Amino acid sequence: MREPARGNTGFWNSLRQGGVPSAIASIMGAPTAQHMAFIRSMMREQRRPEVLHTPLNELNAVVFDLETTGFSPQHGDEILSFGAVRINGGVMLDNEQFYTLVQSKVSVPEHITELTGITQQMTMDAPSLLEGLHDFMSFVGGSVLVAHASAHDRAFLNAALWRTSKVRLTHRLIDTMMLARWLEPSRPGYGLDELLESKGIPIYGRHHALEDAKMTAQLWSCYLEDMSRKNVETLGDLYTQLSHA
Repeated sequence: MREPARGNTGFWNSLRQGGVPSAIASIMGAPTAQHMAFIRSMMREQRRPEVLHTPLNELNAVVFDLETTGFSPQHGDEILSFGAVRINGGVMLDNEQFYTLVQSKVSVPEHITELTGITQQMTMDAPSLLEGLHDFMSFVGGSVLVAHASAHDRAFLNAALWRTSKVRLTHRLIDTMMLARWLEPSRPGYGLDELLESKGIPIYGRHHALEDAKMTAQLWSCYLEDMSRKNVETLGDLYTQLSHA
């Protein structure tokens, strides 16, 4: 059984858990409009050019992972959980973690429950997608994002952002799979398990969004050392290399 949903300690999480007097909550009403406004404001300007000059060993980033009901948001699959951890350079900040389940409007397939431990009942008791997305983006702030095989996560994030707030993801996003293809072009495979094993990173809690984010963060840390040996020092250097890979 997977651990129960956890979110950050923001206001709306406090509201869900009864941390705000009910009289105040009733006056304020549902947080939907505030959530949408916040998410929209987050997307207005995230690609600041000065970030490109940031040394990678000083880069503040958020490594994240999603669990979903399937592989195609265009065909109705939905996000089930968000997991993320903040890193500074190659150091994972243990006290800066985020995890939450979210409600799914579609049934959770049996094979997804077997893979992730997430049941239909768990999603029914979870925050709404808009609430979970708001809390996740609040945790992310303006940080650069890191994910493994990020096309999947980007597609689901964009679908959720558009569905709830009519915006698209504007954050810079680094893909550790793309990094691996550049750093180790002769590898037979680039799955997360294979890459973790190749770097001697212990594998535990796979297909739990937070645990996968933690392991991806460790993989990113290893790649920072590999990139330094190739004289890739800044985010701009990295983008230049990947554009020619």
